Amino acid sequence: MTELGNRLKEARIEKGFSLDDLQTMTKIQKRYLIGIEEGNYSSMPGNFYVRAFIKQYAEALNLNPDEIFETYKSEIPASLNDELPQLSRVKTHKAISEGNSKIFDILPKVLIGVFVIGVAGLLYYFLYNHAGKNSNESLSKDNEQVKFVKSENLEKAKANELEKKDSEKAKEPKKEEEKPPVVEAPKQELAVVQSSGRNSTYSLKNADKFIVKLVATGKSWVGVKNSTGKMVNQWTLDKDKLPSQTVDLTTESNAVIRVGNAAGVEIYVNDQKLEYAIAPTQNVQNIKIQYVPKTQ
Repeated sequence: MTELGNRLKEARIEKGFSLDDLQTMTKIQKRYLIGIEEGNYSSMPGNFYVRAFIKQYAEALNLNPDEIFETYKSEIPASLNDELPQLSRVKTHKAISEGNSKIFDILPKVLIGVFVIGVAGLLYYFLYNHAGKNSNESLSKDNEQVKFVKSENLEKAKANELEKKDSEKAKEPKKEEEKPPVVEAPKQELAVVQSSGRNSTYSLKNADKFIVKLVATGKSWVGVKNSTGKMVNQWTLDKDKLPSQTVDLTTESNAVIRVGNAAGVEIYVNDQKLEYAIAPTQNVQNIKIQYVPKTQ
């Protein structure tokens, strides 16, 4: 095992991550992670992938990749330019001649195609203008104004009837409108039920939805499991690269939020900030929220 492998393994154990956790966070196969810790790079596709996997491993543990590469440069293989295929820049006279011959064979066909397209375009232009002119003439005929002859006696009778109704309404005593009492809806309750070690449980009541928003204040890995224990989504949040994520859990009776670095992320439930029951540090926390819909 190399000094680099020892340092990465100790950092992983200190943060409470297993190799399976790290595989989920980085998407790197477990056998490659074991190879990095043991200093055995022979199973990896090439030097480029060795360096890329080490960089992802370090970032997942909040280590500085540049410092890692500088400190252990003697243990990390360099990226070789000779892994790229060499392309010949020389073209033979024969190849150039064959290319020119093909161009001359295709050129007449191209000219014929351009001519046919031009003729079709002219036909479309004349047909379109002719159809538009007929359509405008038809619309102008349909929009001719229709004149109505109004009866003066009928208008006067309507005006007198309206005045009579207005005067009768004015004589009636005004009744005060009864306003229905305002019933305030109960406010959402998000409270701690219990906490122990790295695990804490909350209850969510008087809420008609269950939406969790994760806001990065630093850098942290976060995973969300539904009521069946299945991981529905996971992210590596970064306030500069991926500052926030939102997940709708309204259909779930409960959910577990696994935070790799609680100090680097804030949790909001229906826009209400969740106060950590356990002091937020760089250690892993499991936060379970039990949701009781308002109708129940």
